[in-house]
Amino acid sequence: MTPGGTILLIEDEQEIADLLELCFGREGYRLVHAPSGEKGLERLQQGDVRVALLDIGLPGINGIEVCRRIRSNSDIPIIMLTARDSEVDKIVGLEIGADDYVTKPFSPREVVARVKAVLRRSEERPVVIQTAEIEGFVVDSGRRQVTEPNGNVVRPTAREFDLLWYLVTHRGLVLSRSQILEAVWGYDYFGETRTVDVHIRQLRRKLADIPIETVWGVGYRIEG
Repeated sequence: MTPGGTILLIEDEQEIADLLELCFGREGYRLVHAPSGEKGLERLQQGDVRVALLDIGLPGINGIEVCRRIRSNSDIPIIMLTARDSEVDKIVGLEIGADDYVTKPFSPREVVARVKAVLRRSEERPVVIQTAEIEGFVVDSGRRQVTEPNGNVVRPTAREFDLLWYLVTHRGLVLSRSQILEAVWGYDYFGETRTVDVHIRQLRRKLADIPIETVWGVGYRIEG
């Protein structure tokens, strides 16, 4: 058994799969390759996958649809792989629940670093259950859920919850996008800070009455 566990790569390019398998193997992970979205979804049913690396431009079911199907019943971290330069592709991937993306051509070491970071953030859990209340909402870091004033329970994605918890526990402070990326994404971010804006937008859509304020030119704040 490999100490790092199983990483699922859903990618139709065999050369990329061979290269990443070698790199992840050196780091103590087992990389399993699925050459299509259909095969990837089948492999996920075995339940031992820690992270999914998902190409957008798959034949058959494309990566966006695969991501949507994974997220409909699983909270495992998803990192999108895209050869496209379009900002729209990246944003759509994040909006449907991907945790991060890497643009091809990429450094295998960068992909490994992204996987380690997303695992660290998704699997670290507070030892002591803490809750915070704001505007009638109860944010529960132990259950990683939000209870609305009417009693309805909302369960954001893992990354959305980490972002909300960071804002709530630093209420009153204006937090820059760079600060948020470092604290929530857990590494020196390789790309632009637009991913923060996308996740903020998702939180506002799911929890419209939590007062996340945009401070133009700086970042975001939740008033205390």
